[in-house]
Amino acid sequence: MNQVKENNTVKVHYTGKLADGRVFDTSEGKKPLEFTLGKGDMIPGFEKGLIDMKVNEKKTIKVSKEEGFGEAREELIQEVPKSQLPEDMNVEEGMSLVSKTPDGQEHNLVVKEIKEESIIVDANHPLAGKDIIFDLEVVEIQA
Repeated sequence: MNQVKENNTVKVHYTGKLADGRVFDTSEGKKPLEFTLGKGDMIPGFEKGLIDMKVNEKKTIKVSKEEGFGEAREELIQEVPKSQLPEDMNVEEGMSLVSKTPDGQEHNLVVKEIKEESIIVDANHPLAGKDIIFDLEVVEIQA
C-alpha cells in the first residue's frame, strides 16, 4: 500500500491546535491542503508527521517550536514612533499591520502595545515560540 514519502504530492485534511486545545487553523469544511513534501512549503514537523502515513489514515502529532515556527525572536519586536504612521490611522492593540521595507519586502506586524508617542510591534509569526498539535488525515498521495 502507498505510504507518504519525501517528494510526494499529498492532499491532507488537518486541524492545528495550541497546547490548550484552541484551534488556530483547519481544513474542515474546505478542500484538503495540497503540497509537495520536501519543497519547504510547510513547517518541518508537519511534513515529518506525514511520512509513512497511508491514504485515509488519521494521526495526531505534536510539533515542537523548533520543528514549527521557531523561537520568538526579541529583535523582531520594535518600537515605532507614531509620527511614522499615517495621520488618519487608528491603531489598536492586537491589530495587524503590513510594513514594507525599502526593497519592497512586506512584513506582517501585530501591535502589542500603544504608548503615548509610539507603538510596540511584533514581526514574529503568531505561533513562534509555541509547541503545536495537528490532527492529520491523508486524503491522497501522488508519486
